[in-house]
Amino acid sequence: MKLIIDSLFFIIIGFYTYQFILVLLKMKQNITFPMENEELEDIRIYPQKSVNFPSYQEQKWSIISYGMILLFVVSMYVVGVVTGLFNWSFYLLLFLPLSYSYSLLNMFFIVEDGIVGGSRFLPWRKIKSFDFVPIDINHRYYGHSKEVNGGYELKLKSGLHSISLIVTSSSLKEKISVIINKYVSKRSEG
Repeated sequence: MKLIIDSLFFIIIGFYTYQFILVLLKMKQNITFPMENEELEDIRIYPQKSVNFPSYQEQKWSIISYGMILLFVVSMYVVGVVTGLFNWSFYLLLFLPLSYSYSLLNMFFIVEDGIVGGSRFLPWRKIKSFDFVPIDINHRYYGHSKEVNGGYELKLKSGLHSISLIVTSSSLKEKISVIINKYVSKRSEG
């Protein structure tokens, strides 16, 4: 049983590390969206703050923090195994920091082969659907800030996970919709 749990632990840690490295590599590619500061101001991962530009300089502290979280989880696992005080409930505590690491990288951008939101990369071929949900009085983000009220939440869905994004202007919503439709229709034709 311990072998199965250890294997599952390393698969999950490997997935988070793979996603992190993939996002870092995608930051080096040519970004097709957003290109202007006004677009950055109208995009949010969480309601209180606009996204940062996807560059290593802008994301330096977030990248270091995310790497430290991964290093902390692996080192706590090693300490638990070496001391022999490691039981199955300890695994759950190790995954707690990882569950909050999604929005640590405060960025959203589109590259030629997919979309990066937070610390996740979603290739075009894996996007099952996308939808803009209006942020009205019944929405969970309503009331967090004036800019968000009346905006839209973009939900990109794939089989394994999804990316959520807040768009505060209608013109930017249309622009993002055109870009996503272009790439998704290219995928269905090819």
